[in-house]
Amino acid sequence: MTKRILVDVNDYWARVLLQEDGSLSEIYIEMRGKERTVGNIYKGKVENILPGMQAAFVSIGQDRNAFLFAGDVLINKSDFVFEEKSTEPIIPNIKNVLKKGQDIMVQVLKEPIGNKGARISSHVTLPGRLAVIMPTVNYVGVSRRIDDEHERGRLKSIAESTLQGSGVGVIVRTEAKGKSEEELVHEIQFLKRLWERIKNKYTLVSAPRLIHSEESLIFRTLRDVFNMDVEEMLVNDEEYFSKIVAATKIMAPNLEERVKLYEGDGDMLESYGLEDAFSKALSRKVWLKNGAYLVIDNTEALTVIDVNTGKFVGTSDLEQTILETNTEAAIEIARQIRLRDINGIIVIDFIDMLQDVSKQKLLDGFQAELAKDKTKTTLVGMTQLGLVELTRKKERKSLRSSLKVTCPYCSGSGVVDSKEVVAIKIIKEAKRKMENYSGEIVLICAHSDVLPLLEEMLKGPYPLLDNANRDFYLKTKNNHIEKYDVEVLSKKDKINLENTLKIS
Repeated sequence: MTKRILVDVNDYWARVLLQEDGSLSEIYIEMRGKERTVGNIYKGKVENILPGMQAAFVSIGQDRNAFLFAGDVLINKSDFVFEEKSTEPIIPNIKNVLKKGQDIMVQVLKEPIGNKGARISSHVTLPGRLAVIMPTVNYVGVSRRIDDEHERGRLKSIAESTLQGSGVGVIVRTEAKGKSEEELVHEIQFLKRLWERIKNKYTLVSAPRLIHSEESLIFRTLRDVFNMDVEEMLVNDEEYFSKIVAATKIMAPNLEERVKLYEGDGDMLESYGLEDAFSKALSRKVWLKNGAYLVIDNTEALTVIDVNTGKFVGTSDLEQTILETNTEAAIEIARQIRLRDINGIIVIDFIDMLQDVSKQKLLDGFQAELAKDKTKTTLVGMTQLGLVELTRKKERKSLRSSLKVTCPYCSGSGVVDSKEVVAIKIIKEAKRKMENYSGEIVLICAHSDVLPLLEEMLKGPYPLLDNANRDFYLKTKNNHIEKYDVEVLSKKDKINLENTLKIS
């Protein structure tokens, strides 16, 4: 598989796009002045304890207090008594571990969304390119994506000997596969020193205060995405190109030659056909190559994806046609989930299949596609209604949340009043104003789609013109179909009646 990273930087935002075999597969965006807070570490102050929710609200210096669940609070297990054989996670009573006004070190797990503050935890993690250290747990693990048992044992042994007696835990990342002992030890020791600096700063500052910021998008890309599988990283900005080259020399010197400055004519993304792909990344309808299509809808609770045969009619029997459509849809759905960074609960309505062997073949193929995603995704299975359920861990804002806002007209419902309803509302408003205001002229400004119907209704059997003794003027106002203005005016007023239709 051919992979390319394109880094598009300007005065307003930074965009990182991952291209796989010519198709856009992942998008990362960071607005200037609105850098993400996930990974930031704060010295917070407990503002409220909520025993009924087993949670607390903690001030970390943001507009809204952050939410801390009892299960995310660091505790001293020796202070509590638990069943020895219990496999349940230890969740203490929030009143026993926190008190109002207490200072606490916390790390942001989830960005604030809507009216909700950030989700935080007192279990800190510090990620590097090869390893992630966990100062609050004494555990050594190796990425599951490294499946060679000998290599897993080698890396775990290096990590254990490096951290021996420190009480600090670590997870060795996939990128550490094949790396020398010196490289892994160097990074773990660097992260340990970083942790010591964070602890020292915590003791010196007052709450609420930011004490450690996560890296910017560009350098998170170097750390988490840029690896030997990527053939090149193209950067369209000279200043950032120099910074990335300097950072690559330190973090991954073997990849330095793959960082290149874009020197082509015109816009970099347009030259690779990705600007248009970026614009279409949030379309509700997604067409497949075979003529079938997907419909992707987001709700407050979950994301729903519907599969339709569209123009695809197949070449053999019905069951085979449906299986082929569902299989191609599964491949595209897995790509769209990564591309849009859809998270939480996802429900997919594939086209109904009758044979169990077809259903299993679909699920197996879908699971293989989902495995390409670095973000943890769990395929729950197929319900009795034929709906496929899965969950995807939330690590950052979805593309939709980053680029879209709720429509101020429909409040997110996706529908607006029909032109008939708008016209009736206008007539009611005109009646009300004619009863309360004197004047010989009624000026109505409305959307061009509404005006022909309104003219017909005013001239028809509706009693608005009866005994009104007024002239009606209709004027186009093309802002939104639901928006209109009704004014009752006097002929003495200075009125601009150009481009209006008179009805009397």
